[in-house]
Amino acid sequence: MPTLDELNERFRHDCFATAVVGARILEAEPSRAVCVLPLGPQHMNANGTPMGGAIFTLADFAFAVAANGFAERVTVSQHASVTFLAPAKGKELRAEATCLKAGRTLCLYEVRITDELGVCVAHVTVNGFTVG
Repeated sequence: MPTLDELNERFRHDCFATAVVGARILEAEPSRAVCVLPLGPQHMNANGTPMGGAIFTLADFAFAVAANGFAERVTVSQHASVTFLAPAKGKELRAEATCLKAGRTLCLYEVRITDELGVCVAHVTVNGFTVG
């Protein structure tokens, strides 16, 4: 089973999520991952709250780590749905991805996005397709 350092090294190649947006893995185990995003001015929209695209990128990254971090096959997003619930009040976003159902080729994950103040910012569901 890979260590957290090994996972961070592997997923560092998800350059948009890690190098551009700034997401990083905090915790991971098979079918579950927690990723964080320290918020900066580059993440904000014109209203001064985190841009939906930054929130969704963090959710998609957490799904990728949870679905692929410990697997031998590759799972990709097939469909995702995001519901934005409240503006983030804090300085960091946290995404917790959890597998709800995993089949031979299809899976369903739930990703809950919160800030460090406990505000539930968004809820994301991702249907994944396993290839290879």
